[in-house]
Amino acid sequence: MTENKEAGGARGGLFGAGGRFKGGTDPIMEKFNESISFDKRMWAQDIRGSIAYAKATAKIGIISEEERDQLISGLEKVSEEWADGSFEIKPGDEDIHTANERRLTEIVGSVGGKLHTGRSRNDQVATDTRLWTVEAERGILKDMGTLLEAGAEVSAKNIDILMASYTHLQPAQPIRFSHWLMSHMTPIMRDA
Repeated sequence: MTENKEAGGARGGLFGAGGRFKGGTDPIMEKFNESISFDKRMWAQDIRGSIAYAKATAKIGIISEEERDQLISGLEKVSEEWADGSFEIKPGDEDIHTANERRLTEIVGSVGGKLHTGRSRNDQVATDTRLWTVEAERGILKDMGTLLEAGAEVSAKNIDILMASYTHLQPAQPIRFSHWLMSHMTPIMRDA
């Protein structure tokens, strides 16, 4: 495959190969390999991680402060496009990383290619996934808290309601509905 920056993404197409193969990538393989359709939800995390990486590489002298500032400014523009819905996913944007890098390079020019100097795709994926998971977990924990509050409230309001308990799928002794409901809340409290 010959390197095709426009059709093959900022890193040169299939798997970022950038010139190791001759000819174009089969459309079936492109469809099989793309993940942009679902990892685009991590656009903010990818940009935050890239800004942090630009700062770190400037701090140790790999890129200049001027290049760092260009990269950060460009990444902030890419972020604005994602936030306002104007970011355009193009053919060759295999994943969120190539899409953001392509757009960054369109905005700031060749300095955009320096963003990933010394940084592997695996590092990007691990960082983005961790950041996204931590943020998603916060939402889940909030929802679990809401569920626990609702369970406690329903139990308190229905403290006098009795029901049959079950053992081995057979009716057993009578118990309070609130006791049964709170028995399901306990594992949620443990996991929250």
